[in-house]
Amino acid sequence: MRYAVRQQLRRFQPYRPERLYLYFDAMLVSRRHFFFGSLAIPALAARKSGPERPNIILILVDNLPAWMLSCYGNKEVQSPNIQRLSDTGTRCLNHFAAASLPELSRATLLTGRTPMQVGDSATPGAADVTLDKLLADAGYATHAAGALPAADAAAAASKLLDQQAAGKPFLLTLSFSDLKPPYEGTPRKYLALYAQEAFAGYAMDPAAPNARTGKEMLPNRVANLRKVAAAITALDDSLGALLATLSQKQLLDATLVLLASTSGALYGRHGLWDAGEASDPVNMYDEVVRSPIIWSWPHRMPPQGVVIEMTSAYDLLPTVCDLLSLAAPGRNLCGRSYLPVAERKKLPKKQPWRKIVCGHTQNTDMAREENYKVVLRDGGKGANELYDLVSDPVEKVNLFDAPEYLDVKNRLSAEITRWKQKYSS
Repeated sequence: MRYAVRQQLRRFQPYRPERLYLYFDAMLVSRRHFFFGSLAIPALAARKSGPERPNIILILVDNLPAWMLSCYGNKEVQSPNIQRLSDTGTRCLNHFAAASLPELSRATLLTGRTPMQVGDSATPGAADVTLDKLLADAGYATHAAGALPAADAAAAASKLLDQQAAGKPFLLTLSFSDLKPPYEGTPRKYLALYAQEAFAGYAMDPAAPNARTGKEMLPNRVANLRKVAAAITALDDSLGALLATLSQKQLLDATLVLLASTSGALYGRHGLWDAGEASDPVNMYDEVVRSPIIWSWPHRMPPQGVVIEMTSAYDLLPTVCDLLSLAAPGRNLCGRSYLPVAERKKLPKKQPWRKIVCGHTQNTDMAREENYKVVLRDGGKGANELYDLVSDPVEKVNLFDAPEYLDVKNRLSAEITRWKQKYSS
């Protein structure tokens, strides 16, 4: 198992080319990291039986890439509380957003529906069963604090926790808005942490000629990366405060904390800044679609767990349903619960785990497997892409027209066609 995870972690070298560290071989623990880690020490020592249906805190963050978090290999950006969630729970190493726009990807996360089914408006329809509707029908009290700065969201969460009725499970959805230009409002103490950080290991590609949103951030990238890093650490501290509140209220053992990013962002890579709309046409680069997701519940999710299989945003709702023993909505969902995979259970021979995930944004479609990615535009008639992610993990050399990759192109293109035909309505 450790060898397999090491091999997967090496795939993050394009994000951390000079300073990649191995998660299982070097775990540096800060004072804050140690404090919040102590909250979960009993759970690591022995997993006792917990409630059948836990409270759920769903933390959704826009524009938070996996490559900017310590639990996915980053060493410049301080995120000890997110690291602790990973240490006490399970993270998906190869998790992909179903769309490269945060709003559209969020709709998929909350409904299990594909971006084609939701529609480019990113607004679930009246017939869609969102996570909050599903859990409300199952007896949960549902609350949401959305599109708030980290400090405000944490305060709102604490207030909502004070209002909870004893014995009734709850779903609390927190949406953070900190990681959007121009990153104003981050307290000075966090900016000071990165005042001297040069981000020497980060690729600084020339500004792309097709840059669209966020291009005003490109001329002074290091200064703006410092702002992003400060905003991530501020968000992380807010999460730490939330964990402390759960501990004080003796809710930690009865609560699943689920952290998910709706999409990543480029932050200078490929000469672009934002997520999918950083370029014209929209992009499907890994820095955008490879998104972090962490499940932390000491009574069910394995501590220090890593899911190396290919998972997607459209798998979240089926996984929650499986965890809570609820029937998934009958809405032609393409996702599948990865709870058995996380718990390392043996899958039926006739139902192996998938090796390909797909995505869609506007006129652009993607099929991604371990070693290759195909991006089709306008049904294959536009500016298409194919990358060999073994020889070219940073997606610089487009091999779509290379004859030696014809079989790969045809196979992944056919997978996109099949996916869209089956899951567009």
